[in-house]
Amino acid sequence: MNTKTYIPVLKYEWLTKLYDPLISTLMPESEFKNTLIEQSALEPGKRVLDFGCGSLTLTLLAKEKHPATTFHAIDVDKQILSIAEKKLKKSGTEVSIVHYDGKMLPFSNSYFDRVVSSLVFHHLTKEQKHQALTEIFRVLKPTGELHIADWGKAKNAFMKGAFYLVQMLDGFKTTTDNVKGLLPEYINQAGFEDVTETKSFATILGTLSLYKGIKPKNDGSTTVL
Repeated sequence: MNTKTYIPVLKYEWLTKLYDPLISTLMPESEFKNTLIEQSALEPGKRVLDFGCGSLTLTLLAKEKHPATTFHAIDVDKQILSIAEKKLKKSGTEVSIVHYDGKMLPFSNSYFDRVVSSLVFHHLTKEQKHQALTEIFRVLKPTGELHIADWGKAKNAFMKGAFYLVQMLDGFKTTTDNVKGLLPEYINQAGFEDVTETKSFATILGTLSLYKGIKPKNDGSTTVL
């Protein structure tokens, strides 16, 4: 019996090894991830969490651009993390990679300055999206920022049709909220302010959107220095 509470990157574990070449071929990966990194305004000495880091492409790209920034990467999928660890070893870069159960993030309150996430939330159910955003809010410092790249509301009928392939693969239950454009609303409900869709990309698989949310300065949490 399959007891997994998450969807592997390409739904089936035997396809995991194909994830990197498929994304780099079918998506404007370099463009949208570089844009996400630039949007995150990373600084030396700050702590950054890559939520749902997958094969670590985003973190390694960000670390190359910001070597004095501290990066932590986390994911629920042990198989994709094994790929990430091999890439990390080959790069010679220092990044903390953590496997977790998909529930409570193993970090203290107000620990991170930034949380970034790429192509993760469309794998989560509505309940899992809310839980993840609540946890991300908890581990961010006041005025800390969340930056997400994921599938967004289709900008036209062609984009909606193109996204159907992703929905067939990853499931309608988890992807429908994305194509309806509900992710910003969920981010706001978790407590974030100034939630915006900052940019969108028309791809052959649908509309990819970048989002930003800021944790309020006075939320009653204690900052970890």
